[in-house]
Amino acid sequence: MKITPTALPEVLIVEPKVFGDARGFFTESWNEKVFNEAVGAAVGFVQDNHSRSARGVLRGMHFQLGEDAQGKLVRCVAGAVFDVAVDMRRSSPNFGRWAGVELTAENHRQLWVPPGFAHGFLVLSETADFLYKTTAYYAPQAEGSLRWDDPTVGIEWPDLGIAPLLADKDAKAPALADAKTFD
Repeated sequence: MKITPTALPEVLIVEPKVFGDARGFFTESWNEKVFNEAVGAAVGFVQDNHSRSARGVLRGMHFQLGEDAQGKLVRCVAGAVFDVAVDMRRSSPNFGRWAGVELTAENHRQLWVPPGFAHGFLVLSETADFLYKTTAYYAPQAEGSLRWDDPTVGIEWPDLGIAPLLADKDAKAPALADAKTFD
């Protein structure tokens, strides 16, 4: 497994070893011991989620606060997405900064988004199946969100030539100045 920091040092690109031949490929997509050694902490996952979305769907930017704060290990197993994390920790020197990476079924990359970061993705392919492991259960009372196109954050989303398709709550998400944040 290869681990590469992004522009946000705590947000990591995880690249598992992939063994391929004429029959297809094999990869160990999750190994607790190897992952914990790579990130330097004991990370416990409690929930797995799977979403399927069409081209142009933008899901995010989401996070959970307090005791329900979630770390996420995310990957795209069919299609392609542009995946983004934003530092929502006011005490961080990187507060309000973002990092993005393309995750595809072909590159097998995963992204570790620790607690304290907003997360979202834009579907680049006709459809995408997106899987993520979380360190805390979904808790609607702890939900926070950040406007996907807040100019103070300045996420450089790929231009698909169409307006992103958003859930109502994502379209109404607050700008960074008005968003709930971590200390």
